[in-house]
Amino acid sequence: MNKNELANKIRGIDGLTNDEKSALIELLRKQKKYGLVWEDKPENVEERLREELPVLIEDTSKAIISEDADAPNHILIEGDNLEALTALAYTHEGKIDVIYIDPPYNTGKKDEFKYNDKYVDAQDDYKHSKWLSFMSKRLRLAQKLLKKTGIIFISIDDNEVAQLKCICDEIFNTFTDKTRTNCLGVLVWDLGTGTQAGHFTRAHEYVLVYALNKDNVSNFSGGEGEIDHSALKKISKKNPPVLFRFKAGTKFLAPNGTELYNEWGDSEKTKLISGRMVAENGALKYDVELEAGFAMVKQMKSWFNGEFTVDSKGQQVTEFYFNNTGVLHYKKQRSVINPPSVIKECGSTKTGSTELSDIIGSSDTFGYPKPSKLIKFLLSLQKNDITVLDFFAGSGTTLQATMQLNAEDGGHRKCILVTNNENNICEEVTYERNKRVIQGYTTPKGTEVAGLTANTLRYYKTNLILRDRTPRNMRALVAASTDLLCIKNDIYKEAKLAGRNINPKIARYFAEGGRSMLVIYDERAISAIVEILEMVESSKEKIKVYVFSAGSYAYDDEFEEVADKVQLCAFPDAIYQAYQKVLPKRRPKFLPEAIEENERSNSPENGMFHLTDEGAEA
Repeated sequence: MNKNELANKIRGIDGLTNDEKSALIELLRKQKKYGLVWEDKPENVEERLREELPVLIEDTSKAIISEDADAPNHILIEGDNLEALTALAYTHEGKIDVIYIDPPYNTGKKDEFKYNDKYVDAQDDYKHSKWLSFMSKRLRLAQKLLKKTGIIFISIDDNEVAQLKCICDEIFNTFTDKTRTNCLGVLVWDLGTGTQAGHFTRAHEYVLVYALNKDNVSNFSGGEGEIDHSALKKISKKNPPVLFRFKAGTKFLAPNGTELYNEWGDSEKTKLISGRMVAENGALKYDVELEAGFAMVKQMKSWFNGEFTVDSKGQQVTEFYFNNTGVLHYKKQRSVINPPSVIKECGSTKTGSTELSDIIGSSDTFGYPKPSKLIKFLLSLQKNDITVLDFFAGSGTTLQATMQLNAEDGGHRKCILVTNNENNICEEVTYERNKRVIQGYTTPKGTEVAGLTANTLRYYKTNLILRDRTPRNMRALVAASTDLLCIKNDIYKEAKLAGRNINPKIARYFAEGGRSMLVIYDERAISAIVEILEMVESSKEKIKVYVFSAGSYAYDDEFEEVADKVQLCAFPDAIYQAYQKVLPKRRPKFLPEAIEENERSNSPENGMFHLTDEGAEA
């Protein structure tokens, strides 16, 4: 008997309620012939989302706005990542190019992995079930955010690598033949030095790499453009130091006036012999002599001599230059680059701790941070205009790596970070670290590090709105969702509409970079707003108009006169539709609760906003 036949028999059983029959059928359909099976453990945040909807509210006091008009907008979200991912399912469904996450490794160590406000220790009988319940919900949401060409990198160690591989095989193979896999690789991250772990010294971790659909992802060797590498190696017997003179005019990406004297880049690899490195208009102002363990001495000499240059594999070297911190880099064509499955010379968690300490003065507030060099390597495998998401942001390494890569290769990557604020980690570590990276900082040793000022960072917090679709809740959702719309459309600057001010209780208008958005909170003002829209000149990019509506009707008839200028969307119906795909199902209510809820829905206080005299004119 197959599952469908058995389900039909369950439906015909007398003495069971419909809810009981549904529960049995759901259990039947969950049974697997092959795959990872665990006991699902309910999670408090998931239970909250059965009754409430998440929104994102900006903390404008923490905004760091660049004067560079082309600066990418990066986003830091403080809150539970299940709530944040649900909100991002509306703003970024199918828009994320790369996800990198460093989830809890579930080692059983003290203060490492918390589930329902309690830490999970090594003796917990449901240790793996809790971790899998926790991860599966988040990975399923993450999958919905990836572009068709999107990929996800997941750091992990031996404690959960087997379980993670199984669950990712299930989640990320949804869109392909079940006999194939969307796993692009299980990478081994060589930590260099290790720690004693049983019979062996543990000197590695893993990075699992999955695609939404492997068929849509070209080999990393097949993409257009260039890939960037450091031109330095640690000085050793096999790689002795070489003295080289770099002439004035050599590309140097540091801000104007930056000067480096005694140290040049990594002090273990390089030494400034004579002169000083001074940045002027993106280049060295003076000649300098540097002694270093250069990675490609022959090619460097050839390129600076104006000759056509290839590396040992025949790949064309297109450029040598100094990045914003004075480290020599080179670029070469991506055409035949296949990165190895073993990641070497990308630092370790100890490197990450040192890096964090240099920026914020201490690394004690966050254990085992990843080094930016590892994240930069992973991100460099993709194009330089991607959108990156990290929903286990921790100390914020991913954003730092994103900004550093942009500074090094002129890219326009955008980054979204999500982390909770337990022990003030979001405010005092994640935010503070990247604030200093943008604005500049001084290391504990007194070294001045110039800021990556061509970046904007905005800070948001998750909030919850009642899920019941009553008039009051719908109004509240619209009022609280303006920040969501700004994120969705990447438009943040409020402006006048056709030179006119609009009462913000009625509508708000945003315009930036040739794109614009209008949010109408009170549908009774549509006719007045349409008159103003008639004065707006037509452009290729239509104004996105979000108008409050109790249903899916966006008042198309009333906007008929300006239909060529606007793109209409009924609001908050668009959010309800997006959330319906990802939110957990609601619990059935008993009759008395339903009656009480209906009475609340029909109370006069749930009626429309009342216009004040101030709001009578749009």
